[in-house]
Amino acid sequence: MKKLVVALAVLAAAIPAAAQDKALLDRARAEGRVAYYANITAIEPIMKAFTADMGVKGEYTRISTTKFVATAITEFEAGKFMADVVQGPLPVLEILKDKGMLARFSSPVTAGFPEWTRKDGIIQLFGIEYIGIIYNKERIKAAEAPRRYQDLADPKWKDKIVMPNPANHATTIAWLIGLRDHVFKSEAEWRKFLRGLAANNPMFVASLGPTPTPIESGEKPIGVSMPKYIVTKAPAPLDWARLQEPLMGTPRAIAVAARAPHPAAARVFMDYWLSGKAMGMMAKDVGEYVLAPGVFPPIDGMDKAKVIAIRELSDEETQKWGAEFKKIFAVK
Repeated sequence: MKKLVVALAVLAAAIPAAAQDKALLDRARAEGRVAYYANITAIEPIMKAFTADMGVKGEYTRISTTKFVATAITEFEAGKFMADVVQGPLPVLEILKDKGMLARFSSPVTAGFPEWTRKDGIIQLFGIEYIGIIYNKERIKAAEAPRRYQDLADPKWKDKIVMPNPANHATTIAWLIGLRDHVFKSEAEWRKFLRGLAANNPMFVASLGPTPTPIESGEKPIGVSMPKYIVTKAPAPLDWARLQEPLMGTPRAIAVAARAPHPAAARVFMDYWLSGKAMGMMAKDVGEYVLAPGVFPPIDGMDKAKVIAIRELSDEETQKWGAEFKKIFAVK
């Protein structure tokens, strides 16, 4: 009898939640659409799946990391920020949160995620924007690929590297600081690496998005980039260097906008984005490293790789280090 009472109590508790979910979905469908501002790429299949499954039109606007904060804050202060949900590196969303641009919302879908991914009831972490070294496997043999980050400073890679601009690309700035914090034994060793990398005259591009193009063409056969492009650029001849050190990246974060024009649709979208289906698609189809347990991108060896989240930099730190890297790398 006691078990029956407990079961009935659980059932009774579940009914309002289910009703609330249906009510939320009904409101979302009445709103008709959800606007998603994000720096993540190649997510069109997930947007289409959301639209088909939820009956709410998903609209995706891509904003590069370097322009994200300025664009979002300018629109917000002018009363023209039309995003319902925003996604970006954690430091970017922390800045938006400090400006009062994000709403409080904790998705019940994240119950199985690591505890550290639920930041503050506002920002939810769902992946790591993992950065490594990728190369053109038709130009470089696996045995010749770097085994340590230090190898990028080897003169044999002079004029052969592409990477995001370390003077102003926030994720790359944080990644370089991550190398200091997690890989190099001393500040002196890290700075020696920076000077060696700079001496190899890497080609700079605005963000991670353009990095695979010169690699797949062979113009720059190796680069600081994201292993996910092995999936999204297939069948391009790309592979990733199996390094002795961990892959690192800033946490990917997502939140509902404080003045979301479609608040119900925003919450439905958040639940969907963090669901097992969307996380699985993100890993399988987009090559993302997600934080849903047991889900890995279909990249050879990635399930065994150590991938760590590096600390977030403040806006002041990002500007400070960007200015210093500008000098070290002689960025014009």
